Amino acid sequence: MRKLDLWVIRTRMRCRAAVDFLKKEDGIGTVEMILILVVLIGLVLIFKEKLTSLVNDIFKTISSKSKSV
Repeated sequence: MRKLDLWVIRTRMRCRAAVDFLKKEDGIGTVEMILILVVLIGLVLIFKEKLTSLVNDIFKTISSKSKSV
């Protein structure tokens, strides 16, 4: 076989492997989504006071800046 023929065969095999890999990926499953939500809810509960004060400070800044406009 010539080098070009081998290159074409290898390239087609790589493309086929990539397509097969993409077809097997199903995306985010239900279990993964639930775990992500549990972690996010836990973080919100842990940092609730800090988040509340941060949001209040942001709104105070927005309201004070909007008065100057």
